[in-house]
Amino acid sequence: MAEERKPNKYNEISQKYGDPWIWGIFIMLVIISIVESYSASSREILDEGIYKPVIKQCAFLACGAGLVFWLRRVNYNNPLFLYLMVPVLAIGTVVSLIYVMKFGEIINGARRSMPVIPGVFSIQPAEFAKLSIVTMLSYIFAKTQKNRDISNKGLVMAGLVVALYSALMFKSGLTNTLLLGAISFSMLLIGGAQLKKIFIVGVLFCVMVGGIFIIKSHNEGKEQSFKEMQASTPGVIVEEDDEAQASATKKDAEDRSGMRINRIKKWLNSDSLVYQPITAENQQEMFSRMAQAHGGVVGVGIGRSRECSRLPLAFSDYIFSIIVEETGFIGGLFVLLLYLSLLGRAAMIVRRSKRVLPSLLVIGMASFITFQALFHIAINVGLFPVSGQTLPLISKGGSSMLVICIAFGVMLSVSRTIANQGNKKNKADETPVIEGLDAENPTEIIPKPKNVWK
Repeated sequence: MAEERKPNKYNEISQKYGDPWIWGIFIMLVIISIVESYSASSREILDEGIYKPVIKQCAFLACGAGLVFWLRRVNYNNPLFLYLMVPVLAIGTVVSLIYVMKFGEIINGARRSMPVIPGVFSIQPAEFAKLSIVTMLSYIFAKTQKNRDISNKGLVMAGLVVALYSALMFKSGLTNTLLLGAISFSMLLIGGAQLKKIFIVGVLFCVMVGGIFIIKSHNEGKEQSFKEMQASTPGVIVEEDDEAQASATKKDAEDRSGMRINRIKKWLNSDSLVYQPITAENQQEMFSRMAQAHGGVVGVGIGRSRECSRLPLAFSDYIFSIIVEETGFIGGLFVLLLYLSLLGRAAMIVRRSKRVLPSLLVIGMASFITFQALFHIAINVGLFPVSGQTLPLISKGGSSMLVICIAFGVMLSVSRTIANQGNKKNKADETPVIEGLDAENPTEIIPKPKNVWK
């Protein structure tokens, strides 16, 4: 009897609130975010006081949790929901990215954000682009399914969408472009695309990114040669007034290809940082490695970080280093396993789904959260070149936190709806399938009659 009650109770929770495992991962990440945001706020404390940074983080998390709790009740198959999440989100994201490319606020040397309430609140469209690419590809792949395979038309449409987003996001960060590629490939696998098609798409994506690098490097080289020739020409005086310097600074923020190449070269040649002096160029890598080395296996203890006061962007781009310093290798491994567990749980939900649209929504949302976390961790430990990428739901940042919470809400909505499949008590959740989006899930595994959901 005890064995029967347990799965029944589990099913009841899933049917009412969504998958308990996803809720557990969300709650654990929220707890870690509150603790570590306080530990990594040494630089902010000087300007904002001791408690203001953590109060601000708690306020963002509370709003995000409320959004998650509301979204898990929304039926993902509702036409209004799909309309807002696919075309409206896509158009708004593209317009915002174009605006930021020309007029956006400069953050850490690049144009990244646009003000909503000047001086109070701003958003980073690149974060919403990650969410939009998932919903766009989910819709396209579900609409173009043929015989449990994605049609060539669907691949072309998806390729154009990814190319557009990649081009618009390239200036704001190379890792964002690579992240879009990783998300797209994971969704191609779940969508049922043949390996041959996935390989072709991968080659084209690499050629596109490589072509952009070559063109920009060539243009930068020609511009540098022109400046050198102009400086060496007799009778030509190059004035460096304040206006020219401001223009050069603005141009550097718009064209960061040289900086990216230098970072990659430095990363390829950085066999060891032990013998290098700490400079303004390498202080992020140096202090992050020092923080991780200081943490050891079990860490120095919560709130006892030594490097948080010296490490730039310790509260965002390098918060994983602070986590390792305070909780050691064990704590860092635990955080990594949380994100990997989210992806694994999404895969379990996909196996229970009868249609491809919810499958793609779940795996797409989980993929972008997990891959972003992996990119952040790889940058912190030195496996990737230095680039700005936050740790989902833990790093500070209103736009990133809002997008991550929407992703969790969508996953819980899908999991709740799947859990209610065939449940006679919840007929309200059985919304008719929208015409054209009823393609079968090619990765579905027919479950056994007993213990279906767990």
